[in-house]
This record gives sequence, structure tokens and C-alpha cells, in this order.
Amino acid sequence: MEKTSVIIPRIETPEHRPLWQQLLSQGIRSSQELLALLEIDSAQLAIQPPCGDFPLRVPLGFANRMARGDSRDPLLLQVLPTAAESAQPPGYQRDPLGELHAMPVPGLLHRYRGRALLTVTGACAIHCRYCFRRHFPYSAAGAVNGNLQSSLDYLGQQPDIHEIILSGGDPLTLSDARLQSLTEKLAAIPQLHTLRIHTRLPVVLPERVDTGLLAWIDRQSLRVVIVVHCNHPNEIDSSVMTALQQLRSAGVTLLNQSVLLHGVNDDAATLISLSEALFAAGVLPYYLHLLDKVQGAAHFAVSQETAKRLLAALRASLPGYLVPRLVRDIPGQPGKTPV
Repeated sequence: MEKTSVIIPRIETPEHRPLWQQLLSQGIRSSQELLALLEIDSAQLAIQPPCGDFPLRVPLGFANRMARGDSRDPLLLQVLPTAAESAQPPGYQRDPLGELHAMPVPGLLHRYRGRALLTVTGACAIHCRYCFRRHFPYSAAGAVNGNLQSSLDYLGQQPDIHEIILSGGDPLTLSDARLQSLTEKLAAIPQLHTLRIHTRLPVVLPERVDTGLLAWIDRQSLRVVIVVHCNHPNEIDSSVMTALQQLRSAGVTLLNQSVLLHGVNDDAATLISLSEALFAAGVLPYYLHLLDKVQGAAHFAVSQETAKRLLAALRASLPGYLVPRLVRDIPGQPGKTPV
């Protein structure tokens, strides 16, 4: 796609920080603050303090998309810690995908042929309670703190790896300067030709898509694919639409992956509306994941039988290119397992 000029201004604070960094630092950090904003009595909910290594975090702009007075709002349910997280049913683990056993060097996951994944940061703009990396030891197993060079050396010795995936955490929490430094090193590896970024920021903090980020994209010699993460159509407001359309106009291939979540998006009408809203913003649905069995998230699980019925309803209502692939991630498999 031909790149076009961008129109989102790069607004800076008096501290000469981009607007998105200021908003990131001002995110909501407590259940009480969030529920007060939403005019919800905490007595309606079985609230519990979040575990120490995975506290509540949500950008104010995302919280403002939640319905006032609705304790079952689908965006709220994704981020609010509740007593259900204390349940420990069998089969739910701290490392449900066995990622710590798929790292040839700290911070680099090499699970699938032809591509590898760098966990470049543990930081996120939002803490989704179903996150499969909510217990991930980023300080010891991230591509930071001196581990990056060993990852680059490994990639340079693997001629069959052509795509590098930046993940985390959320890689777009890194500054433009840090992203540029990292991608210059990756672009110097001859066999790499595609840069894929897994991020939630264009959805939860669309201000991240400013002229600085778009200029960084324009400088890339690698093909850029961005896989955003959006679970419900209410997450897409006009600011998100603008951010996504600007990324697409900059020549980025845009895909979306969702997680099927009980009480959030486990009905056909919601999933149909989500696919249509994504397409209007220039994004193609990519994956619909069954929940990864991470400890603390069992209350979000949707049965495989229900998931199949929902997929059939999507196929009956949408053109094929708007039907995401229903998949499960199974450790040791050569790719995502279709359901």
C-alpha cells in the first residue's frame, strides 16, 4: 500500500515528553479509583487486591469507554481484579504455554519455524486479567538487562528465521528512540525481512500513534505488520479508529487477535460487531483464541463446544475474510492449533 502523509500531531508536555507518555503515567492504579469513576458501588462486586506482581492498571481513556453504573461492563470485566482470581482449578498454570522452556537465550522465544519472538519489555499500558504472561519473570527472562546481544547473536545464526516478533509486555511502551535502536540492530540481520509487533496500545492508548511513531515506521527497511488486540467493539471509539487508519495509511499491515472471554464477548452479536468495527478501521480479524490456562483466569474460560457454535454463527453472517481463525495454543505444537 502506498504511504500517505499523517495528520496526528505530536503533542508534548511541558516536560518535553510526548502526550502518550504523560497519559501512560497517569493511568488508573486502583480498583477504588476505577469504580468511583464509573459510579459503581464496590459492595456489588467481590473485589480483591490484585496480586503483587500483576496490579490493576488501565488508561483513563479506556476507562472512559466503560458504561457508568454497569458492574458487568465488558471492558471493566477485562481489567478489574476479583475474588475469582483466587480459584485454582486443575490444569491452570503460571506458564501455560511452556514459554520458559522454549527460550534458547533469555528473552527470545523460538517455538515456531521461520519466526521468533522477543520479549522486549514487561511494561503494558493495561493489565488484562486473563493475560497469559501475568506471571512471566521479565527481569530474568526478558530481552533486556544485557540479554539483547545474545538474542541478536542467536538470530544471526538461524538462517531459517525470517520474521521477528516484538512482544512483551507491550513493545510500543518503548520510546521511539529505543524502538529505533532495536530495529536498526534487527535490520542488520540479513535473513530477517518482516517485523511483527504485538500491541494493545493503539486500542487502549491511541495517542501512542503520533508523528514520532509513524516516522519510525516510515524509516523501517523491514516489512511492518502490527497485530493489535481488541476483544469487544466498545473498545473502538473515534480516537482508536483514527489511530488504526493512520497506521494503515503508513503502509502497515493490520491484523487483530482476540481472546474469547466469558461475560465479555462470548456471544455471536458481539463478535460480529467486533469484526465489522475492525474492518471499518482498516484491520482484518486474524485469531480468536480460546483462553490460555493461566493461573488466575479460569473464570474467563469458554468451552470449546460454545466456541464452535459461535464460529458457525460468524460464518453464517460474515464474509470469510471477516471470520477470525478459532485457535488454541498448545505447547510443543508447530503452530496455533485450529479448533
